[in-house]
Amino acid sequence: MTTSLLLFLFFLPLVKPDSDPVQDYCVPDTGSSPVELTKLSSYPCKNPPNVTAGDFVFSGILSPGNFSAETGFAGISVNPVQFPGLNTLGMSFARADFQPGGVNPPHYHPRATETALVLSGKVYSGFVDSTGRVHARVIEKGEVMVFPKGMVHFQLNVGKSMATIYGSFNSQNPGLIRLPVTVFGSGIRDAVLEKAFGLTEEELEKLKKRFEPKDLVVDD
Repeated sequence: MTTSLLLFLFFLPLVKPDSDPVQDYCVPDTGSSPVELTKLSSYPCKNPPNVTAGDFVFSGILSPGNFSAETGFAGISVNPVQFPGLNTLGMSFARADFQPGGVNPPHYHPRATETALVLSGKVYSGFVDSTGRVHARVIEKGEVMVFPKGMVHFQLNVGKSMATIYGSFNSQNPGLIRLPVTVFGSGIRDAVLEKAFGLTEEELEKLKKRFEPKDLVVDD
């Protein structure tokens, strides 16, 4: 067996989105404190006799979230912070709602593949692969599209009525990188952005003002 093959076999288990659980479930026992995502691994599990069916039921996506006036989009992300019963199960999910013409701007999830199921409406949906090729089409009620891990993707309501999508992720902490906000609202030095995008100082200032950090409701 070659050295390269041995190295491949050694590192193969490390590429899984989340570690496999060693028990049926682990509902975090935080006492009276809220769950913090960065501290999940430090929480003990609830004693199984104290776990109830209610620990595995979540009602927080019955209605849309708050819509952005700029994008016409509302998103509700659900991970073990909002729904502790997801802890160690290697998944999370989200509800996304679109007003007519609403858009979920280009973004990606560094730690998860996403599947998006259309519950209502018509959504132009797609992603860009590592060769720069766009894979996009209009999907309607009952159709599902998959966005591979780390691929930039987007969604636009092209119908005349509201649209709703249910997204699921193969990680309890998929991460979210919004491209416009990351590029123009994170404080990258002006000279870099001006040269990279061929912008004048005035054009860049307009973009920075538009995407400056603020409370965001976009969360796919």
